[in-house]
Amino acid sequence: MDEDFLHDLFAEFGAIEIRRMFSGRGIYAGGVIFGIISRDGAIHLKTDETTRAAYERDGAKPLTFTRKSGERMVTSYWRLPERLYDDPGELAEWARDALRVARAFTAGKSAARKKKPAGAKAGANANAKPVIKPSRKSKKKKVARSASRKKRVTRR
Repeated sequence: MDEDFLHDLFAEFGAIEIRRMFSGRGIYAGGVIFGIISRDGAIHLKTDETTRAAYERDGAKPLTFTRKSGERMVTSYWRLPERLYDDPGELAEWARDALRVARAFTAGKSAARKKKPAGAKAGANANAKPVIKPSRKSKKKKVARSASRKKRVTRR
C-alpha cells in the first residue's frame, strides 16, 4: 500500500506518520501507534471493549499471528471495514476512536511502570541491599590463586 494513498485516506483525520515495524507498518499520530498495516496491505485499527462491537457488526476480524512456539495470538487491532475506504469522514471518526483507545492504553502502561520500580520484586524489602553472589568462575580463580600463593610461601 502506497504511503501517499494512506496520507490521502487519512487526510480528514489529520496528520499521520507511517513507520516500518516487524513484517508490516505502523500508523502513528502524535507519536502514538493506533493502526497497523499488515503484510497483505490491510489496515487494522486499535480497539477496546467499547469500539470492538462496531467492527464485529461490519464483519471485521482481529489481526492475528502465530508465535514461533506455534501459539496463535489475537491482537486488539481489528481490520478496517472495506466500506470505510470510500467514506473518509467516517474513517476519520473510527481513526479518532482508535487513537483515543491507543492513548488510554499507553497511559495505562506508563502508570503501571511508575507504580513498581524497575527490578523490584513483589514482597521484597525496598531498603535491603542486593546480594551479589560470585560466579563459579570467580570461585575457581580464588582457589587457584590461594593454591599458587601457598606454593610461593613454602618455596621461600
